[in-house]
Amino acid sequence: MPHDGQDLTQTNMSNPILDDLLGLTGAALAPLSELVATAKARIGEWAMQDGRVSGAALEENQTAAHGLAWLATYSESLHQMQVWAERLAAEDKFGEVEQLIHQIAFGEYLWQVYGGLPISQTEILRPQDMGLTQDDQRALMAPAVMTLTQAGNTQAARTRLVELMQDQVANATVGASGLDDELEMIREQFRRYAIDKIAPNAHDWHLKDELIPLEVINELAEMGVFGLTIPEEFGGLGMSKTSMCVVSEELSRGYIGVGSLGTRSEIAAELILCGGTDAQKQHWLPGLASAEILPTAVFTEPNTGSDLGALRTRAVKEGESYTVTGNKTWITHATRTHVMTLLARTDPDTTDYKGLSMFLAEKTPGDEATPFPTPGMTGGEIEVLGYRGMKEYELAFDGFHVDGKNLLGGEEGKGFKQLMETFESARIQTAARAIGVAQNALDLSMQYALDRKAFGKQLIHFPRVSGKLAMMAVEIMVARQLTYFSANEKDEGRRCDLEAGMAKLLGARVAWSAADNGLQIHGGNGFALEYEISRVLCDARILNIFEGAAEIQAQVIARRLLA
Repeated sequence: MPHDGQDLTQTNMSNPILDDLLGLTGAALAPLSELVATAKARIGEWAMQDGRVSGAALEENQTAAHGLAWLATYSESLHQMQVWAERLAAEDKFGEVEQLIHQIAFGEYLWQVYGGLPISQTEILRPQDMGLTQDDQRALMAPAVMTLTQAGNTQAARTRLVELMQDQVANATVGASGLDDELEMIREQFRRYAIDKIAPNAHDWHLKDELIPLEVINELAEMGVFGLTIPEEFGGLGMSKTSMCVVSEELSRGYIGVGSLGTRSEIAAELILCGGTDAQKQHWLPGLASAEILPTAVFTEPNTGSDLGALRTRAVKEGESYTVTGNKTWITHATRTHVMTLLARTDPDTTDYKGLSMFLAEKTPGDEATPFPTPGMTGGEIEVLGYRGMKEYELAFDGFHVDGKNLLGGEEGKGFKQLMETFESARIQTAARAIGVAQNALDLSMQYALDRKAFGKQLIHFPRVSGKLAMMAVEIMVARQLTYFSANEKDEGRRCDLEAGMAKLLGARVAWSAADNGLQIHGGNGFALEYEISRVLCDARILNIFEGAAEIQAQVIARRLLA
């Protein structure tokens, strides 16, 4: 084994060293898991009351609780990187690029665990914030951890990785993804579509704040995007959640607006598959799969945000239909859609989630002149920094009618539970979109660093620039492997709300970091609207907010870990 402080990149990358690298990273996992277990026990001492997790205690001690969530996310991420590396090694695909990514990931993340986890720009979570003592932290003083922290993420390793990346600048991924050939063929198909049809137009759509053309939606429908995971018996392709990740990645790499078009169909289809009646499945799913029916999700209300249990929009039954009254906000793609998955309160005597019901509320698609022609509903656009291709709206319902047969599942009071069943898929898909946005930032920044010269040489030859590019590539791979793992768990029918939450939490941070560092590489030009990295920065920022803000996500993860 290399001695403490030895730079692994200075050794011969032959099979004996490869064995050592995998041995080192494998040996580092047990001490990390031990630290997670200790942190969980420390927090459990005050968070568990009468055998249950105390929500009040978690809220009073959010820093510690959220630190546990991030610590466990790092641990799971490195575990999945080890699975990835060992699988590639077994297939003789663990080349120098992959080895460098692996050692840098372990070197950096292990150091962050010991020295401080960056949970936001101004919040560095230290082990002591979780109640861990110096004695507890000595678990990380294992030889493998010490070697990796000293020698894993060095300037030499980052520089070498970027040298090799220059030969892969047009490739789909930096380093092998670890997926099978069929999924890589799907990636290539959508990568090519994004290059040909999306990337040349995305910035113009953004700057003009235009809706993505219907032509693009029709082309994506022909490619099966909207029915990707819908079972074949309902007109879909019946493919895996992992395939959804690959498609979402590559389309979002072109433009997050296009990559997000399928999200609405994914959420609606999941709601209907999990909670709908047989008649509702037969009626709605084929249309969703073909994109003849475009859906939008209508959940959030002003002043409630993530607190869905506090929703006030009312649905009152009158004969065979319901009359809806209330206000909704942050409704994506609201004008051109045909159906709303609408969450409303059917039991006026409740003040929590128990009185909520889900509806498949039909509406007439609008146009620019008449955006909301359906009686009983009005709306207005919310102007936003990024994520513009579908537009955001506020909606008001006053006497809006929903046919009683469109109560999801035919039973009141099940809406919140039905929505919770979709969160795994939604968060996995959001993590995949984040990877695509991060990859776009890397693509643009890599090319700029090659093209731009300063002080007589290309930017890419300055270590602070190449270091940023290297860390983008490394963290994208870490987030990718965690996301694929979550998707595979979902495909295997195992509960994965914890893993999906972790993938979304990490992926969103990686996307923002990549976009921010990418703009920094562009310098003053990055601040100019004409450069695409300015759009990517705006698009990346939303990922830490929607589908569960980072703080809410960390709270949910901590509660699950303790429960």
